Amino acid sequence: MAVWFAGAILLGGARPAHAASQHDVLNAPVKAVANQRIPVDTPEASAVLPIYASRPIDETAPDVKRVFIVVHGTLRNADVYYATGQKILEKAGALGEGTMVVAPQFLTESDARAFALPASTLAWTQEGWKGGEPARQPGAISSFTAFDALLAHFADRRLYPALSTVVVLGHSAGAQFVQRYAVVGREGEALVRAGVSVRYVVANSSNYLYFDDERPVSLADACPRATQWRYGLKSAPTYVSSQNPQDLESRYVARNVVYLLGEADTDPYTHFIDRSCAAMAQGPYRLARGLAYFDYLKRRHPSGLEQKVVEVPGIGHDNLGMFTSDCGMAVLLDRAVPASCPVVTGTTQGVHAPSP
Repeated sequence: MAVWFAGAILLGGARPAHAASQHDVLNAPVKAVANQRIPVDTPEASAVLPIYASRPIDETAPDVKRVFIVVHGTLRNADVYYATGQKILEKAGALGEGTMVVAPQFLTESDARAFALPASTLAWTQEGWKGGEPARQPGAISSFTAFDALLAHFADRRLYPALSTVVVLGHSAGAQFVQRYAVVGREGEALVRAGVSVRYVVANSSNYLYFDDERPVSLADACPRATQWRYGLKSAPTYVSSQNPQDLESRYVARNVVYLLGEADTDPYTHFIDRSCAAMAQGPYRLARGLAYFDYLKRRHPSGLEQKVVEVPGIGHDNLGMFTSDCGMAVLLDRAVPASCPVVTGTTQGVHAPSP
């Protein structure tokens, strides 16, 4: 296994022929900007975060019992992910009643320039928003701080008196953001104190945040980056480094996190997959990386791990296919997972323990 991974790491350093075109796609301005705004007021600046929402964000919503917050992927196409949220509700039928869909948008400076957005509009680098880095405008505001403001909005009982559940879901790069926020985010606890349960759904992430230097293969000499932020806690931004690492881990394993993994997401070259040596240290492709990460958590926490893996048969790197599958719908709506969906729990020994 170690020899195979070593070869994969060398491949990860190679620049494929289509890399230039991928760079152009990633850095092209978005096609649409969300039409509502969440204020983000910090000592650094007063700013706004664009969001899509199925209700006016500044109006009382007494009938909203559940909120789906859908985090977009690396293309920052919040409109596409907002549409995914709407498709989830369509499929849910009566089970989706009382659910509000929200999709925040983490823009870049090129997006802001292309749409001539006000200077108060938050904008990050193409990679920075995924890991809580400070914004480039209007001030050095972490994307995690911006997400704190969004969650704090839903803790306001004057606006949402009946709210009982918030589900934060992300696919691909959005899953990277959601997994890291589930580790370091502060505002989820405020929602819990307000009587709102919070569930994080991490779907087909390209990489994960580890708590020490252990990886599926040792890269201490070949890839020092493997233990640096966003793959480990070393050299993390201030939002993260200002918190105690032991507290972060103990809080994380107690949080309700579901890793939703497509059983066909096994292509090591597709959909902007992270092929850095740091990512390759976590496994050759997304499915392997997700399973390896959960095995890592189980070894560190043989009891008290309030998390699980749910695999989705027949689905690859497809956000709509993942979330609207029978497996995905069960996770999002907190229903019994069908027997056709392999499940690995945090407290059950063994590999594929089917859900009852």
